[in-house]
Amino acid sequence: QVQLVESGGGLVQAGGSLKLSCAASGRTFSSYVMGWFRQAPGKERRFVAAIRWSGGNTYATYTDSVKGRFTISRDNARNTVDLQMNSLKPEDTAVYYCAAKRSAVTGQGSQYDYWGQGTQVTVSS
Repeated sequence: QVQLVESGGGLVQAGGSLKLSCAASGRTFSSYVMGWFRQAPGKERRFVAAIRWSGGNTYATYTDSVKGRFTISRDNARNTVDLQMNSLKPEDTAVYYCAAKRSAVTGQGSQYDYWGQGTQVTVSS
């Protein structure tokens, strides 16, 4: 069982930055693929980024709309995964969720086993 708790959301002006963090419980954090998803009002939950750790290397993937602006990272010693968000746009406004799964990286939310409660990010124009 893995418990996930997000933090770091808030209100920011367009062009600004925010850093989201997700703290995970459990002893086998390094074996999990960690992902970030977001859900805007009235819209489906969408994939943002995911990261996998294997053999001392990390592998990250992003949805196209955030490439070059967002960076996902993880600290296996602290059981945390972060999402650094730069050059924020009003369309980035959403509730952001941290999620965890085993095995392969995927952007399909249905394949993630554990979810946090979400943190609100609001970008004003």
